[in-house]
Amino acid sequence: MTSLQERLNKFKQQQEKCQTTLTSISNRAAPSESTHQSQRNAPAATTSTSTARAPPAPIKFSNDTERLQHINSIRKAPVGAQLKRVVALLFETREALTPDEINVRCYVDVKANKAVFDSLRNNPKVSYAGGRFSFKAKHDLKDKNQLLNLIRARPDGISVIDLKDAYPSVVEDLQALKAAGQIWLLSNFDSQEDIAYPNDPRAIIKVDDDLKQLFRGIELPRDMIDIEKDLQKNGMKPATNTAQRKAAAQFQGIPSNPKPKKKRATNKRTKLTNAHLPELFNINVPDL
Repeated sequence: MTSLQERLNKFKQQQEKCQTTLTSISNRAAPSESTHQSQRNAPAATTSTSTARAPPAPIKFSNDTERLQHINSIRKAPVGAQLKRVVALLFETREALTPDEINVRCYVDVKANKAVFDSLRNNPKVSYAGGRFSFKAKHDLKDKNQLLNLIRARPDGISVIDLKDAYPSVVEDLQALKAAGQIWLLSNFDSQEDIAYPNDPRAIIKVDDDLKQLFRGIELPRDMIDIEKDLQKNGMKPATNTAQRKAAAQFQGIPSNPKPKKKRATNKRTKLTNAHLPELFNINVPDL
């Protein structure tokens, strides 16, 4: 780092020296040119003198100084920032790169920075083999066919978040598979995460309009106690006991400022309940 800063300072001094020299040369050349023109054509002397007195155009140098400053700022950044830069490069290119290639493409000197090198080797998203680093997705998929085969192998569903880093166009392929009726993309109401389910092309389901209207016309009781009673009438045991819970709350007294309850961790797997069935009534079965 010290060597790079010294080179930058030396380059700046050379630029300033060259700027001074060029300005001095331009100022000396202007009067000589004005005198030469006045000897040939006296009326043009005024115009020549005014032109000679005009300020010289600024000398433009290369952007090498800015580039070196940019490289220096990257290499002085924290290890986490450099690591993020390299992982992003590996994710975008999907190539196996050597430390020298990484240095050329994103200016992170992996070879000279042991902390960055060790962090890359231990990163779960990075694979290191044969002296090359590459991005390691959770699921090794290359195209839409492999994606469909993986989803069909998971009848209980697979989280879309776990698929997003498989390859660059995986999200577009998921939408294409959904449009073709080969998979379902259903949202988890608690976590708002999409879950991909296979749509078995062998299961041809036809639902009568009368049954659809009957299903959609059923109105559930507003009180949870009434729901529990209906479940018991039909021989099912409710998972809750609202009456007992209300009685206990009245007996013990409800605190004036109850503490907010922490949300329970939700399972990424979405259970198919009646809330999803309206969408399932209109089934698009792909051609086999």
